[in-house]
Amino acid sequence: MAEPYRIVVGLEVHVQLLTKTKLFCGCSTQFGQPPNSATCPVCLGLPGVLPVMNAKAYDLSLRAALAVNCSIARFTKWDRKNYYYPDLPKNYQVSQYDLPMSHDGWLEINAANDPKKEFVSKRIGIIRAHLEEDAGKSTHDESGRGGDSKVDLNRTGTPLLEIVSHPEISTAREAGDYLRELRLLLRELKISDCEMQEGSLRCDANINIHVLDDKGEVVGKTPIVEVKNLNSIGSVERSIDYEAVRHYEQYKADKNWRFGVFSKETRGWNDAKGSTTVQRRKEEAADYRYFPEPDLVPVVVSDEQLAKVRSEMGELPSAQRVRLQQAPYSLSAYDAGVLTAQGRSIVAYFEAVVKSSNDAKASSNWVTNEVLASLKERDEAIEQFPIQADRLAGMITEITKTGMNKNNARAVYKHLLENNVDAATAAKALGIEVMADTSKLLEIVLKAIDANPKAVTDFKNGKVKAADAIKGAVMRETKGSANTEIVQQLVMQELAKK
Repeated sequence: MAEPYRIVVGLEVHVQLLTKTKLFCGCSTQFGQPPNSATCPVCLGLPGVLPVMNAKAYDLSLRAALAVNCSIARFTKWDRKNYYYPDLPKNYQVSQYDLPMSHDGWLEINAANDPKKEFVSKRIGIIRAHLEEDAGKSTHDESGRGGDSKVDLNRTGTPLLEIVSHPEISTAREAGDYLRELRLLLRELKISDCEMQEGSLRCDANINIHVLDDKGEVVGKTPIVEVKNLNSIGSVERSIDYEAVRHYEQYKADKNWRFGVFSKETRGWNDAKGSTTVQRRKEEAADYRYFPEPDLVPVVVSDEQLAKVRSEMGELPSAQRVRLQQAPYSLSAYDAGVLTAQGRSIVAYFEAVVKSSNDAKASSNWVTNEVLASLKERDEAIEQFPIQADRLAGMITEITKTGMNKNNARAVYKHLLENNVDAATAAKALGIEVMADTSKLLEIVLKAIDANPKAVTDFKNGKVKAADAIKGAVMRETKGSANTEIVQQLVMQELAKK
């Protein structure tokens, strides 16, 4: 049964750029330094200091904005966003207001009900992506014992790219898919490491619902709530589902909510409790008293600069997914998506395997199932993986040539993990011999057919899967050594005669 409301979500994603120094000074951005050790007069906002823009940060922002299909402003300026920040000594943030560096982009996600079977494209519009500095970090004693609050100013002045989507996300899963796709893109282009647990990718979710009548018409809307403290994609998804239910219950209980008359509020997400709590009423733009930053010159972007950034980007994940679905690979949308989601290095490994094995489907299966599982278990990157692409390709070729069954094939694969040998040598070391003598196999097949009259009857009645019982009997008789392809042909050949 469909929900009596439609979820409406827009995401604000803050991405820490992969620079060595801060946005307007030379202090280090390295994570995990002692508190307040990576500071200077500029990021502390001391009187008389003058900021200087980090050109690398701006180039990374251009790369990100182009990757999410934004239009790039040739002229942009900096603005002061005035607000009482306990962890930003200047009491204003240098950001971009009315002339952001980029605007009007989009990111494609898969909105299919079953992503394993199909790909349904949905574009989530992006309002703008702009550059700004980060604030510091406050920690509070939440035990209720009256302990001190502490401020670490190391993050103050760290370059952030804020990417603001249109409210076009309709489910918690779509929000998660949007973030996963964005994270993949930013990592592949070396724009950010996107480590959410370290704060280099943070997300605020703006959530409300449109209540529907029996005909699917909108009969009411709830006020927008901005949920903060979302430090994982799972938290984003859970908070959206929680807020949607809370909004609907509030809507039914309070008629004023039906017209969204309350102002936007900010709520904090507690993942342990699975709920949100009110933090404050949301300010509007006028409350921040934006005005142009007098200490920084505007930025002018040339066509040559944009051309250089584009030339350094390489193939984007969305284009890579499409290419893997085309010849010579012709993978399914799901298989192409799984490979692409692992990053360029995994895709390059897969393509090298296919080049030697000439079997894209088998290569995809081995890489996405066995190789990825091994990498996770061994905590290795593909560059350190002991089975090089040509040896995995040789194994795939050997399996096809001999008709080796799955269990023996996995045994050979595990042997290759620990030994620098080819598949044929591994099979010999393991005592794996494939029976390919057609006349001997035919005798075993005929005996298996005679011993399974019910399977024969079921097959004659149209139950093709009944042949599996006979194939299984043959494999047991041969202790798994029979060439599976020959067994398949013989079983179907002899059953057709019945």
